[in-house]
Amino acid sequence: MCLGPLYYVYMSLLSTFCTNSINILAGINGSEVGQALVIALSVILNDLLYLPWPIGFRIPLHLLGRGREVDFGGVWSAGMAYGSAVLVERHLFSLYFMLPLVGVCAGFMYHNWYPARVFPGDTLCYVTGMAFAVVGIQAHFSKTLLLFFLPQIFNFVLSCPQLFGLVPCPRHRVPRFDAETGLLYPSTASFKEHAPSRLATVVLRVLAAPRFVRLTADPKTGEIAETTNLTILNAFLLRFGPMREDSLVKVLIAIQVAGSVFAFVVRYGLAGLVYDGNRR
Repeated sequence: MCLGPLYYVYMSLLSTFCTNSINILAGINGSEVGQALVIALSVILNDLLYLPWPIGFRIPLHLLGRGREVDFGGVWSAGMAYGSAVLVERHLFSLYFMLPLVGVCAGFMYHNWYPARVFPGDTLCYVTGMAFAVVGIQAHFSKTLLLFFLPQIFNFVLSCPQLFGLVPCPRHRVPRFDAETGLLYPSTASFKEHAPSRLATVVLRVLAAPRFVRLTADPKTGEIAETTNLTILNAFLLRFGPMREDSLVKVLIAIQVAGSVFAFVVRYGLAGLVYDGNRR
């Protein structure tokens, strides 16, 4: 599909999403770098499917008294490049970016794991997000890249009522830490200045049905007075109960890995029903 000038708009939106989607799914030790590490490893695995790998080995028959040695060799490939040198070059380009990024993320995660000794701030989120956007755009696999961002897409959609002003959005929406128990609990946002609009009420009740949010009603009016913040981290705490910070990050990383597995199933399984062999 040729988007023409709209493709430049698409690239701008993709770059903005990749950097900010990690940044809004943050606030606890290891969450930002954990997401980035899993996504980078997923991109690397996807790149390896397109690259040829020369394999060769020698059988030293002279050790068995034979007069010569026998060489075996060939080129192994998963075959996703379909013999295209252009696709190989594109995924080599991606690999050159992702391998150093994995090294950076792995080293940073060691120091950022709970209890953290260093913190990423916005810098790590922007660097990793832009690196993903660059390889996705320049190597022409932006649709595949977005599949690796499924948890971030879900978190963005869940956050939209707060991001666009339908529901009060506090400066920080990270889970609330209880110093007595050492556990994290869902943080909340209150309708202090005015009652929720009819649209906000409908949206929140829809989200409350699958327990993505928990609502508190005003005992006098029956209207929604408080809601848990609309993030995937708070949703995890609602679903699985209060937990330690490192346990919550492990849940997030597990969901990120599961999302990548699902992405590969969609990309190389279900996508074959829609796209041809050279699909990206």
